[in-house]
Formats: sequence, C-alpha cells, structure tokens
Amino acid sequence: MELPFDVVALSETDHVEAGDTAPEFTRPLVNAEYWADASLSAALGDEPAVLVFHPMDGAFPTTYMYQEIAERGWDEEIQILGCSISTPYEHATLLDEQDVDVRLFSDPANHVAEEYGIEHDLDGMNGIAEARPAVFVIEPDRTVAYAWVADEWPEFPDYDAVEAALADL
Repeated sequence: MELPFDVVALSETDHVEAGDTAPEFTRPLVNAEYWADASLSAALGDEPAVLVFHPMDGAFPTTYMYQEIAERGWDEEIQILGCSISTPYEHATLLDEQDVDVRLFSDPANHVAEEYGIEHDLDGMNGIAEARPAVFVIEPDRTVAYAWVADEWPEFPDYDAVEAALADL
C-alpha cells in the first residue's frame, strides 16, 4: 500500500524507561470544564495513570490515538493524562471534539518532552519541536511501569502491550 506521506526514521533518544522515576513537572492541566496549573504528582494522586505524549492537537496521529484509547475503554478504567505543545484553548477544543475522558497538560515550550527525552524537531520548521508519540504507564509514586516511544514518524503504540502493562499494575 502506498502511503500519502513519507515514513521517517527518528533519531535515537535517551528517554525515560520502565523502572525510572517519571520526571516531575507542573503545567496547565485541561479538562472538559476548565484548566489550572497542576503537577504530575498532584494529577496522579493515589492512582496510576497512562501519560500519553502526542503531536499537536489536530494532527491525525493525535486524533487516532485518542480514538483508540476511547474504543478500548481505558479512560473508564484508569486515568489518562495527555501532553503536547498545544495551548489550553486547543486542548479544550480537542476534548470537545473527542469522546474520551482525559486531562491534557499544555506544554507549548516542549520542556516536559525534553525532560522525558522524547522531543524532536519538526521537519522544515527550524527551531520548532514537539514530543514524539510516547506512552508511559506511571504508578502513584511516579515509578514508570511501562514505556514506549516512537522510533519513526508516524508510529503508534502497541496498544495490546500497554493493556498488558496495565493488567500487571
């Protein structure tokens, strides 16, 4: 099958791995009703979460990832926290358009992706970077139980592997 876009290999990365402590951060956290600054620890509370890094809102990989999460019912079983360079306003629109119960961190400067080792420069946009697609299952003490990071663009998580990691919590 011929794709209407090129699949691009991404450079190697030194990203957060299973067993590591997820880096702490504080960013605007958007839900369906409002947003406010929140830390990762505060968002986790006493529950584990799936932290999903995705391209900017409106990009087809973002839409596809959240549709898959909704179809699998993850948002009904565990808290889902997303993160991208999109603004809180863009996140509010995404939440309005998608049928998924998630909260989204806004990180326009891409600092959180840098902390997790998953930033990449956008082709043809000198000095503009975003997070590569990534999924981290994080326990309440911020221990990373599972980590997946894209090696090429576009690439999507092995959703069955994420479900297996969730079953092991």
